Amino acid sequence: MLKKSSVIGCGSYLPSKIVSNQDLAKFVDTSDEWIKTRSGISQRHIAADDIVTSDLGEVAARRALEHAERSPADIDLIIVATTTPDRTFPATAAYIQHKLGARRGGAAFDVQAVCSGFVYALSAASALIATGQAKTALVIGAETMSRILDWNDRATSVLFGDGAGAVVLEATDDHCASYIIDHHMACDGAQADLLYVDGGPSFNRQVGHLRMKGKEVFRYAVENISHTVKTLLSRNNLSVRDIDWFVPHQANERIIKAVAQRIGMPPEKTVISVAKHANTSAASIPLAFDLAVKDGRIKKGQLVMTEAMGGGLTWGGNLFRY
Repeated sequence: MLKKSSVIGCGSYLPSKIVSNQDLAKFVDTSDEWIKTRSGISQRHIAADDIVTSDLGEVAARRALEHAERSPADIDLIIVATTTPDRTFPATAAYIQHKLGARRGGAAFDVQAVCSGFVYALSAASALIATGQAKTALVIGAETMSRILDWNDRATSVLFGDGAGAVVLEATDDHCASYIIDHHMACDGAQADLLYVDGGPSFNRQVGHLRMKGKEVFRYAVENISHTVKTLLSRNNLSVRDIDWFVPHQANERIIKAVAQRIGMPPEKTVISVAKHANTSAASIPLAFDLAVKDGRIKKGQLVMTEAMGGGLTWGGNLFRY
């Protein structure tokens, strides 16, 4: 019999260095008004040169464990969603396992689905718990997106930031009021060139830069994310009115509002935090979720819907009762 899993804690971390739109305008051909009008972003956090993705993920993970009242010794699965790993290998999850002092022998691996990474990682962790291969999991989204930006490209360099978010997922009994309900994941590899990094080991280049066709990505995001939400609702005999909180990928305020409008999600039920940390790729959903939990908006027992679309193109969503 498949086991249910529940989100029992969350945490997040943003580097201390804040770069405002005005700061960017000093070395990028842009302005505060231009950025805000197109994205809703006011600032982003940038990791120091000696900080790597696993450092951000470790802090977020420790905060999530503290919130869940669990210790690293309880963890038997770590999945890290990232497109900016410390190294090509080993997995960033392995570094975080060691830094936390988590159980040796427990599984630790990375998921690469760019901005959809956290959705994919939560889905994978839930499935592994369901089949009894893990009991308590850390699901982490962590990114140092600033390392892959072309600062001469004002269309992309202004949109991203660094950060990490994490949740603790644990097997629960059938009578628990909080549990993971459903997931949806999809990919259309034919659209890979709409959002990608122009480098990598197989291209004989260690690091590349992020490239994006913004108008096309916007259109695909609104279409595919809306379809994801409608699919999850239909599959579980729910309506938009049943959702307590909509926690979307924090890519762009215009995308978030366009999706919410298309599916009929009220603005007061939509968590939007992109203004304060920009697009942190796989970290953005757990960052926004942690913010809304810690400020008291999201409460235990409430129904939460997440969604994201990223390079690949990948997209998907999670539905759970917190």
